[in-house]
Amino acid sequence: MDGAAVEQLGLAEEELVGEALSEESEYETEEALAFDEEIEERTERALGRTKRGFFRRMIGVFERSQIDDALWDELEEILIGADTGAETTERILDDVRRQVRKEGMKRPDEVREALKEELISILTSVENRGQLWGEQGEEDRAFSPAVILVVGVNGVGKTTSIAKLARAFRRDGERVVLAAGDTFRAAAIEQLKHWGERVGATVIAHQQGENASAVVFDAMASARRRGADVVIIDTAGRLHTKSNLMEELRKINRVVQKTDPTAPHEVLLVIDAVTGQNGLAQARTFAEAVGVTAIFLTKLDGTAKGGIVFSIADQLGIPVRFIGTGERADDMAPFDPEAFVNALFSE
Repeated sequence: MDGAAVEQLGLAEEELVGEALSEESEYETEEALAFDEEIEERTERALGRTKRGFFRRMIGVFERSQIDDALWDELEEILIGADTGAETTERILDDVRRQVRKEGMKRPDEVREALKEELISILTSVENRGQLWGEQGEEDRAFSPAVILVVGVNGVGKTTSIAKLARAFRRDGERVVLAAGDTFRAAAIEQLKHWGERVGATVIAHQQGENASAVVFDAMASARRRGADVVIIDTAGRLHTKSNLMEELRKINRVVQKTDPTAPHEVLLVIDAVTGQNGLAQARTFAEAVGVTAIFLTKLDGTAKGGIVFSIADQLGIPVRFIGTGERADDMAPFDPEAFVNALFSE
């Protein structure tokens, strides 16, 4: 697309973009919530059903009087039933058994603590891949705008997750542009516009069926013209046409890199926690296509079993960055491995 065409596409929206980006809205002036102070509370609330399900049985397992074969069999059944996956479950229990033998543990409550430590270790040993957040999750970026490419299949809560991210950035006083790159579905475009209006972010969109890469190009250009801090790009999620979808994602990547060779600075895969091991298969597919750097795990507040986080970390080495804790724009939390595991084991 040449410069004249870009200018024509941008003129109609330029005034609105500038107005939205410069507006001193309620989202910039209200006091920012400190996520780290609420992580444990939000995580525990989100995992309520999970704890009442498979992981609730953990309490009974460790109330027995001795460490025996029945204990290990029950732990295996619980972990697999909680969507941890057979391979990851085997690794976890093998490591815990070795620790039990090495340290001469005799009591089931000692096994409980060893298991907790192993689960936390799996989640914390994953290498940080993205450029937006440091090893401990703090923002540490030397580029502007920061570009987040959000991918995932339809129905996992991708658009809502984008809104939650935008809300968090806006709460910190940052200027956010959303690119409606899912041009396959008119509903996706309208939904993103709706959320953008609610959280105070500018949405760059074309008509349904138009080239997604053109939308992304315009969003990047608009963000740079107006000094936006963050660009979050929505993408199509029709996995049933996998080859075309993956090629489209690669093309979007190339368009972004023409504007900023270091971008995207985060490729965030949204996974529905309820899908269990299917989520692991989705992660593999997207990781191969666009180099996923982190996971946004949604719907943990529903019927999810929770164990999928361990198999993602173990099998793919991809960190979980955020979890969805509800349907509202504020209902998300940075993922804290220790808080997550403690919530699973709490009574």
